[in-house]
Amino acid sequence: MLQALQNLDGAVLLAIQGARLELLNPVVELFTSLGNAGLLWIVLSLAMLCYKPTRKAGALALCAMALGLLCTNVALKHLVGRDRPWLHVAGLIPLVNEPDPNSFPSGHTCAAFAAGLSWVRTLPWRWSRILAVILAVCMGLSRLYVGVHYPSDVIAGALVGAFCAWAAWKGCGRLKHRGENRSSDR
Repeated sequence: MLQALQNLDGAVLLAIQGARLELLNPVVELFTSLGNAGLLWIVLSLAMLCYKPTRKAGALALCAMALGLLCTNVALKHLVGRDRPWLHVAGLIPLVNEPDPNSFPSGHTCAAFAAGLSWVRTLPWRWSRILAVILAVCMGLSRLYVGVHYPSDVIAGALVGAFCAWAAWKGCGRLKHRGENRSSDR
């Protein structure tokens, strides 16, 4: 079963590699590199802290990303220990250098979904919520395009990121509820 998934993952990556466009390569390389260490999502979230209507979105996304970092880079990547695809998919040529040897799950995708889905819950404008989802999906797709993750890595990263956004939302809701109860007791 796992070998069948590995074979399917590899075939999808080779198909994506075959569909790469020289004109698009530098754009995708730049976008995916903006996700290194969650940089894009952290900068956007910190900027949101400076504007009252988006402050909650920024704070919630930072909490969700911190939780995602613990889940992916501290725990799951080391527990699973899945090699990067170019080590096992014959003919796959990655477009970027990825120094982390562990592939599962995608930390870039986890951070994108943790932030993006936190923003979906809290940003005040519909267009910004739609853009948050589009950016998160594009980050996951960029990891496939540049050949540094298997599709199952990206799906798992998106699911972990979604869980972290939900957990941060629930956690912040409990803290708010606890604070309201303390205020009413006075």
